[in-house]
Amino acid sequence: MNIDDQLRMKGLASRPVIPGDYGGGQGPRVSAERFVRARLERDKEEAMRDVDRTLEGNARIKVVGIGGGGSNAVNRMIRSKLRGVEFIAINTDLQALAHSEAQTKMNIGKKLTRGLGAGGNPTIGREAAEESQQELSELLQGADMVFLTAGMGGGTGSGAAPVVAEIARNNGALTIGVVTKPFTFEGSRRRAIAEESATTLREKVDTLIIIPNQRLLDVTDKKVPFTEALKIADDVLRQGVQGISDLIVQPGLINLDFADVKAVMSGQGAALMGIGFGSGDQRAADAARDAVASPLLETSIDGARGILFNITGGTDLTLHEVNEAAEIV
Repeated sequence: MNIDDQLRMKGLASRPVIPGDYGGGQGPRVSAERFVRARLERDKEEAMRDVDRTLEGNARIKVVGIGGGGSNAVNRMIRSKLRGVEFIAINTDLQALAHSEAQTKMNIGKKLTRGLGAGGNPTIGREAAEESQQELSELLQGADMVFLTAGMGGGTGSGAAPVVAEIARNNGALTIGVVTKPFTFEGSRRRAIAEESATTLREKVDTLIIIPNQRLLDVTDKKVPFTEALKIADDVLRQGVQGISDLIVQPGLINLDFADVKAVMSGQGAALMGIGFGSGDQRAADAARDAVASPLLETSIDGARGILFNITGGTDLTLHEVNEAAEIV
């Protein structure tokens, strides 16, 4: 792009600067190129200040997909237009990583796995994350909240997730795990790995939400193809992340900020997630009842010490409906 093009982009008239143009006589010569460079630098500095002002006061949220299952879930979130977060994909499998749509991708354990994956071995996944510990710390630096999403039972997700979680918390981020447990048909070995890795992960995060894939059978039609069932599992992970992040990044009827969410979720251990939908005259109440009785809940919400409650509806949603739903919960 030449100088005239840059001038036109800035809405300026292009003309040479001649002696005496600024004060008459034989004044100093001012080149058009130097003038434009100075103008562009000034505009760049102003733009950066605008960005800083925009970010000031906003929580920085990073969503990290670990392993194949986590990366698939991140892709689903990106396609669903989840806003206000930064997406990161982490994997030991370089080929699988190439299919990720995340803005930032990281191949961990390059020396250990040579980009060929963990082979379903969580020990390899853990050692790969430990090998890349410094790079992971730099990647997560500056985040106020980190969501970790993974499929428990595999090698990379099961092994690397606790390491990544510990790094995120050490960096000062509120760290939330949103993970799945495998279907029964995936075998006893995979289920055993999932149980053990979930126990380890629970000790490393502030809050852990576990979604049992087997329970998705209760909310899907028997004729739903297997590939569609997996997409449903990914979408549940997406809803788990979005249900929390939207409380912070999206304006609501009742204002919540990062400090409110942190107060509820910091150092809480296990958590439960319920999702409900409603329509018609009793839509809000029906959605609340569905959420409380959600098949995704392995145990009752009775005895919960805190709750994050997110209602999404049309512009005609009334305060009375919100209050009715809240009383049910």
